[in-house]
Amino acid sequence: MVGRKSLLRNPAGTRPRPTAFLGVQMVTRDWVMRDLKTFNLVQIFSLFIGLKSASAEPLAAKLEDQGDVKLERPPPGLWEEGLGQGFRSSAQTFTVEAGASQGFAILGTRQVHNFGLLSLSYSHMLGRTVAQDHFYKGNWELRGELFGGSQFSPGSDWIVGLTPHLRYNFATGSRFIPFFDLGAGVTATSIGPPDLSNTFEFNLQAAVGCNVFLSDSLALTFDARYLHLSCAGISHPNLGVNGVLGMAGLTFFF
Repeated sequence: MVGRKSLLRNPAGTRPRPTAFLGVQMVTRDWVMRDLKTFNLVQIFSLFIGLKSASAEPLAAKLEDQGDVKLERPPPGLWEEGLGQGFRSSAQTFTVEAGASQGFAILGTRQVHNFGLLSLSYSHMLGRTVAQDHFYKGNWELRGELFGGSQFSPGSDWIVGLTPHLRYNFATGSRFIPFFDLGAGVTATSIGPPDLSNTFEFNLQAAVGCNVFLSDSLALTFDARYLHLSCAGISHPNLGVNGVLGMAGLTFFF
C-alpha cells in the first residue's frame, strides 16, 4: 500500500526533493549569476579603461610635443642661431688691444705725430640681430673704451682718453665678423703747440675691423682707425692732431 501510494504521488518514480536542498540550489544559482554579472562588469570596465588609455596616450604625446614647441627656448650661448649668425642680445665683450699710429700733416696740422696706444674696452649688444633678410644682417653694439699711450715723434708726450663707441657687426655666418665703428670722447694729453694748446682735448674716431673667432667665446680683433684730437676752438692753437692707427688684440665674449 505504501509503495502504491508513493507511485501515485510521484508518477515519474523519482523521490521528491527536500525543501532545504531546493533552497540551497536557488541560493547557489543566485550567487553564480551575480558573480557572472560582476565579472562581466569588470571586464567591460577594464576594456573601457584600456581603450581610453590607448587613445589618450597618442593625444597626450601630441599635446606634450606641441607644448614643447610652444615652450621651447633658444639654447644658451653667444649666437642666436649658430656661429656667425648674429649675436644674442645678452652678449657682452671685453677687449684688449695695442697698436701704433702713423700721423699725417693734414687738415691744418703742422707736425706729424706718431704714438703707441693700449686700449681696454667693454661692450654690450643693443638688442637682437637686425636686417634678417639682407646682406648687411648684423648687430648694433655699444662700447666704452679707455686708452692711453705715449707719443714718440716728434717729441715724447703722454695721452689718455675715454670714448663711447657705436659699432655694427656684420653676421656673415662664418668665423669672420667684420665691423665698422664710430666714437667721440674726451682726451688728456701733454702734446702742445704748434698743433694743440691745452691738456683737455676731444677725440673723434672712425674704424673698420674684423673679429676672427678662435672659439665661441674668444676672437682675434684687428682694426684700422682714424683718430683726430682737437679742443673744438676752446683755446688756441687748435690745428689738431691726425693719424691712422693699426690695432690688434683679443676680445672675450660672454
